[in-house]
Amino acid sequence: MRNDKRIKRKVRRSYVVSTISISLVLFLLGGVGYMLSAALSTAHTLRSSITLSAELDNSISPERKREIEQQIGTFEGVEKVSYSPKEEKIEDAEFRRMFATELESILEENPLRNSFEVAISTREKAATDALVDKLSSIEGVVYVAYPASTIEQLHSTITKITIILAAFGGALLIISLILLNNTIRLAIFSRRYLINTLKLVGATKGYIMRPFLATAAKQGLWAGIIASLLFIGSLAALSGAMPEIIATAELIKIGIVVGGMILIGLVISLLFTTFAVGKFVNMKTNKIYLY
Repeated sequence: MRNDKRIKRKVRRSYVVSTISISLVLFLLGGVGYMLSAALSTAHTLRSSITLSAELDNSISPERKREIEQQIGTFEGVEKVSYSPKEEKIEDAEFRRMFATELESILEENPLRNSFEVAISTREKAATDALVDKLSSIEGVVYVAYPASTIEQLHSTITKITIILAAFGGALLIISLILLNNTIRLAIFSRRYLINTLKLVGATKGYIMRPFLATAAKQGLWAGIIASLLFIGSLAALSGAMPEIIATAELIKIGIVVGGMILIGLVISLLFTTFAVGKFVNMKTNKIYLY
């Protein structure tokens, strides 16, 4: 009786430990997956924020401005065109901060030019250069501000970051799968004698595996729920410092990560349990005692 209680206690302890281990691994995978998604989203935002400034001749008419705006909108790679009058530019707080005194006391008139701010979607330098040439050739456009070195450096940096994050995420996924496999195998290992006893009394492989798979399904589900609660709790704790982390657009990503952790926990528990139990079911009795 005492031995039975001790065995049950050991089995229960191994079950709890393996569930917690799976939860922590799922939490780590979910956190890294969310960070990868956030990093890629930030990279896309940075790329989309690149704009070209087409400065206009101050003498052109309003009709010509509208024509230029329509012409720019037809160019390939242009996402958005917005008009920026020189009166707004000179009143910009960032622009004013560069000067210690009022510009009006130094200059008789506004030295800036009206311009069209052109948001571009193209990612290739050659395509961007071609777009700059098109803008420069428009009658009434006197200059196109093009931060070539900044764009080139941004593209290079984003590519490197994407490769590094993808490699890190792939390595972490492989390591996590190995850890989960070993954790589940150790939990099944503690019940190998029970598996062998069922074999000796004539139980079929399906009959032996059924209760293990049911337990694995519950374990994977609980592990996914615990990991999800840890993940949501971490985001809630960070939301005070970074409110945008749980913005409306991010709630969809959070929901996908939470659903993914629960689903992955369920699938992995069932899959690895099937392999682990199958190994001991197919193992000869004398090898089980030597294992």
